[in-house]
Formats: sequence, C-alpha cells, structure tokens
Amino acid sequence: MISRVLLADDSPHAQRIGARILIEEGFEVELAADGQLVYPALDRFSPDVVIADVFLPNRSGYEICHWIKTNPRHSAIRVVLTAGLLEPFSEAQARAAGCDAIIKKPFEASEVLNTIRPLAEAAQFARGLFAVEQEARITPISRHPQSAAPVPRPEVDPERIRAAVTLALEASLPTIIKEVSERVLIALGH
Repeated sequence: MISRVLLADDSPHAQRIGARILIEEGFEVELAADGQLVYPALDRFSPDVVIADVFLPNRSGYEICHWIKTNPRHSAIRVVLTAGLLEPFSEAQARAAGCDAIIKKPFEASEVLNTIRPLAEAAQFARGLFAVEQEARITPISRHPQSAAPVPRPEVDPERIRAAVTLALEASLPTIIKEVSERVLIALGH
C-alpha cells in the first residue's frame, strides 16, 4: 500500500525539497501552503503522516497537531512538526500538542525518510486496527428483528497489537533517547 504524506509548509522551497524526497521514495504527497487548508485535505487525501511547519499562516503546526491528535476520526495519523534551524521552536509545546516527531529544516533526505517511513507504517497498521474496532461497533439494523442473527465480534489478535505497539515505540525511540540524554546532560551541568 502506498503511504500518503500531507506536507503543510508555506515555503515553496521546503515544499519542493520535501515533496521531491518523498516522491522519489514512492510516497504519495499532497501540499498545503496554509494551515487552514490542512483540515479539508485530511478528509480528501487521508494521509498517513502530516508534516506541518509550526509557523504556518492561519493555523500553526502546533494547533494542527493538537487538533489531529484529539480528533478520533484521525487517530491513526502521525504528525511531524518542522521549523527552520534559526526559528524559535518549542519542543515542550510540540510534545504537549502530541507530535510524533520533529524535523528541522532544511530537509535532509535520510532524516526525513528515517522519520517518515516507520510513522507511515505505524499509521497504516493502526488504521487496520481501528477499522476492526469500527466494524465491531457497527450493529446492523434489521427490518425483521425476529430474523436478526447475532453479529460476531472480530477477534483481537495479540500479535497484531504487539506489532502495532512495537512500531509505535520504534518510531518514537530516537526522540525519547535524545530527550532523555539532553535532560541527563542538563542535570549533570553539561
């Protein structure tokens, strides 16, 4: 299955570079130059990953991330926040919004791909799990109640759950290691 990435950035240069990196690796990419354009694109394009600049016009990347992460309809989507190297960026605010990863610009191909691939895989896997949950919640309406047969609930596959958790942890592990290392260094006064 082809992974889809919504790249929301108001910089034409960042859009070109980011899209080129992703398209060359087989991702389907949609671009948005304004934070407000992200919302309709979520329903129309159904991305696995959203890469959002924190300084987008009309809606910041932080706002977009928080909205996606608190909206059950989009619970499988992974969000990566970006900012330029010299732009003020709050990792604390990014984490509070629920982002899955952070990438600094200018985009570097290996960093983008090493970040996006596992997140896209985790999102697709989560979509599959959530689809099973949605099917289990749907109760058919019968015009003839006496003929309605009980609807069997899909079985939960423990291996599939473990795999989803593993993918999610693997995707976030580099960021966790970096954050813990920085805190230890700060605590040690280095």
